[in-house]
Amino acid sequence: MKVVLFCGGQGMRLREYSEKIPKPMVPLGYRPILWNIMRYYAYFGHKDFILCLGHMADTIKRYFVEYDETISNDFVYTKGGKQIDMLNTDIDDWRITFVDTGISSNIGMRLMQVKEHLEGEEVFLANYSDGLSDLNLNQMIDWFAPQLDKVASFVAYQPSQSFHVVTRENDGLVKSISHIGASGLFINTGYFVLRNSIFDYLNWGEELVEEPFQRLIGEQKLTSWEHRGFWASMDTYKDKQKLDEAYAKGEAPWELWLKSSRKNGV
Repeated sequence: MKVVLFCGGQGMRLREYSEKIPKPMVPLGYRPILWNIMRYYAYFGHKDFILCLGHMADTIKRYFVEYDETISNDFVYTKGGKQIDMLNTDIDDWRITFVDTGISSNIGMRLMQVKEHLEGEEVFLANYSDGLSDLNLNQMIDWFAPQLDKVASFVAYQPSQSFHVVTRENDGLVKSISHIGASGLFINTGYFVLRNSIFDYLNWGEELVEEPFQRLIGEQKLTSWEHRGFWASMDTYKDKQKLDEAYAKGEAPWELWLKSSRKNGV
């Protein structure tokens, strides 16, 4: 199943990094967050990627063209480095299509520009490329696939940050206030499962989750999969710090591929 990753935004809320490198290339451990997301999809068997590029597209292209397998894999070094035999690999069986979809394009416009690369795909996956999760992806796909009357689905997640949700009157009078975790509100995490018929609901210039999703809601063709495990986005510098701390402690729930290797004694 093909995976569309939206990698063209400028990431202005992560300007400590995004002024020098595109947001998807911000490092998390020894690899960019984009690699971590792709590695997650590959763990579930989805290794055919379409990267919707934009801001600093050349940086992302160069990273993969010059990719060094030795950084994240075991190998045998002999003959003073003239011969390197890999003991395992991580992206050798990946297929990556790089498409420049423009610097100022929104998500819907980027998706429309890769439509030709999705021909023949009844169902495909998509992601914003800045969120990490331990979601059982194939379980969600198996749930969505038989619902032939549904066009799209996304992962709904209940945030746990220390915010309070407030409802108020126009004059400022507060009607209620509650912790966001107890508010019953869910957010769209950006983990999408889409049928190819999504293009029938998407017009040029429209944002994917605005007009098209509203049309799907009107026809009862949009669903959501509730996830109560781990999910976090690298949206701000503070977000990155939290993810870096988790990684440094060996507590990276999104690294399902490593957990599988340890379980199998690899």
